[in-house]
Amino acid sequence: MIRTLAVLATLALGACSTAIAPPDVTDRRTPQSLPPMKTFGEARVTQPTRSNRSIAADILDLTFTLESGRALPVLTRFEGPITVRVLGEAPRSLSPDLDQLITRLRREAGIDISRVSADQPASVTIEVLTRRELQRAVPQAACFVAPRLTSWNDFRANRRSSALDWTTLKTRQRMAIFLPGDVPPQEVRDCLHEELAQAIGPLNDLYRLSDSVFNDDNFHTVLTGFDMLTLRVIYARELRSGMTRDEVAARLPAILARLNPRGQRGGALVASDTPRAWVNTMEAALDPRSSPLRRRTAARDAVEYALEQGWEDNRLGYSLYALGRLSIGTQPELAVAAFLQAGSLYSTDDGTALQEAHVATQLAAFALTAGQSDIALEIVDRNLAAVSRAQKADLLATLLLIKAEALELEGRRTEAEAVRLDSLGWARYGFGSDREVRALAAEIAALSPRNRQGGGA
Repeated sequence: MIRTLAVLATLALGACSTAIAPPDVTDRRTPQSLPPMKTFGEARVTQPTRSNRSIAADILDLTFTLESGRALPVLTRFEGPITVRVLGEAPRSLSPDLDQLITRLRREAGIDISRVSADQPASVTIEVLTRRELQRAVPQAACFVAPRLTSWNDFRANRRSSALDWTTLKTRQRMAIFLPGDVPPQEVRDCLHEELAQAIGPLNDLYRLSDSVFNDDNFHTVLTGFDMLTLRVIYARELRSGMTRDEVAARLPAILARLNPRGQRGGALVASDTPRAWVNTMEAALDPRSSPLRRRTAARDAVEYALEQGWEDNRLGYSLYALGRLSIGTQPELAVAAFLQAGSLYSTDDGTALQEAHVATQLAAFALTAGQSDIALEIVDRNLAAVSRAQKADLLATLLLIKAEALELEGRRTEAEAVRLDSLGWARYGFGSDREVRALAAEIAALSPRNRQGGGA
């Protein structure tokens, strides 16, 4: 590992001179007919390792605050069995992914939830639209959930009414989820996980959480062990709709002791709140409508703010990761330094293995660009398991394509072809269309010195 870091620290020096491969590079390697789409089986989640005191604070903040910062006066949940129906032109991947999710909610969260046909009334309606139609109404939303609705027509009729105000709910009876169907299967699945979890459970996101989909950093997109524990707590027999924050807080210690006995042995450390100033800075860094310079400046400010707060958790890591991503094209040395710092920070916590893998993907790409095939292979192989556990097909495909190009550099062409074929199956789930899959393969191939202009093939 020490050798890896030492080599990577020098890789960025030549990154600016990298020439993009000619358009036909991957035509010689990517099959004319792509392999079948790969899909994931049963999720393998790990339980949270922090103390129940810390988990209780997280659950209260997730449950009694909206993302906007507005307080929710009472706990709301469904009282009784929950039914789910699907309307609209659903892609083929939606039904099996939804069935897997509902099975997990029943088994891991202990929730009485099941599917019904589209023509039956349901507690939760999932309506599939086109991305264009959804974003015409809510421009910044990839997908969203709204209360008291049963259809898209209901939403359009009530979108400016108090009916959609979460703070006025006393209990949950009808919820509607709206998601696009003309996007990659992984994006559809991610919407199912986050929006169905919010339809029945927490409505807030917390940047301090490293092991949850309830975090705007979007690293985790499949419900984790912490998320299932949170839902199990919300639907515990000791709680009911209408309870205040203080009433729920008084019952949480006993509930968590029963549901998560291992949390009784953990330390009492509770993460600090995340100031709105840092959140605003991160949102500015991630805003695609802003100029690259403004986004990089905001990312630097986020790093400085995190350091001033004394954070050594995933919030500092995310600030560094964002700075690295935004600096690749203009300051590769800074990008590598930011990635190395973020990766080092993430590596100290078993709960941030997925975040570390995202950083590792960037470092592996730098290593491939510099012709350091052994370093690229070492990085990829060390992170494949974490990515597979998190069921991130897009990231898995990217890592495997980097590995295939690194194997090509070492003359191991038979192995490279097998890995490349595997990667394309995952890419079809993660990126969707054949065009996007081939574009990804071309982008990764262009990193290799073998494929750059003058580098040979």
